[in-house]
Amino acid sequence: MAADEASTPDSRRVASLAPLPGHRDVDTPWWQELWRRHAHITTPLRARGLQCDIEFGLSAYIVRVSLPDDSHLIIGPPQEPPSERPPGDPEGWIATREHPDDPSLFEILYDSAPTDDPGAPQRPEARHGGSAQPLIETISQRLAQLGLLPHPDLAGDSPHVHSAQPAPPPQARDVPGTPGDAPIYVYGDALRALTDRLNGAESHADAAALLHQILEPTDGLLAQLGEFFEAAGEKAKEAEKDDGFDLSYDLADAAAEIRNLAEVLNVAEDRMRALTPLASSPRLPSSAALPPRVLPPTQPQPRNAR
Repeated sequence: MAADEASTPDSRRVASLAPLPGHRDVDTPWWQELWRRHAHITTPLRARGLQCDIEFGLSAYIVRVSLPDDSHLIIGPPQEPPSERPPGDPEGWIATREHPDDPSLFEILYDSAPTDDPGAPQRPEARHGGSAQPLIETISQRLAQLGLLPHPDLAGDSPHVHSAQPAPPPQARDVPGTPGDAPIYVYGDALRALTDRLNGAESHADAAALLHQILEPTDGLLAQLGEFFEAAGEKAKEAEKDDGFDLSYDLADAAAEIRNLAEVLNVAEDRMRALTPLASSPRLPSSAALPPRVLPPTQPQPRNAR
């Protein structure tokens, strides 16, 4: 995929995403659709240097994550009983670490799947259900403890290293013509201010730093916008109505599309930084500003001139 072309990131920023798997299914539409639906899981893990793949488990699709010690993670919905939810949007996530030659390394890192047995103990993460962010945070912290995270500086909050700091949110403004409790657009105004800064950037390095605010794979605007639509989908389900579930699927699709866009643009920041510095073109005076040309006087010709 063009989105995963190799790049050389600046030493001050988060490393590029780990490469895609090398098998032939990567170029097939069905695998790409599964990849898109799991981008909210694979993208932050790949940002931490972990190579991911999508496979079919016992009864549902799972994310397989290769680890440096030849062990691997299996991240997916409950397999028994099988989940009835669409791929990438389960009622809960189960993450285990396994090793093909050492069963003693088996470990349950995370389990937010609900249980129908009222007497069965639930893990603390069960309250998070199908949310991806606490899953990624728990996995990152555990792998960092084990020394298996290629980019351990991302185990907690991602580093924020920018040559241009984000603009502070502007004051809320009222919508013209709406009296009283007028709606306000603080977040839209904040993005508008960021766009204004991009328009006025004096170098491609500054422009790249502003792109970082949007494209950073865990804390950037697109990543958080995906989380927002995912949370909105969960909120719609709380109505326990058919239309609420339909709306939740639409919002989940929107979250997946946003994460797919982030995946496509993951090297845009590096490409912007590699461009030649911006330089304002010299402005030539218009022809109207030039003084009128003064023609030399015509010299009379001698009568005998040929």
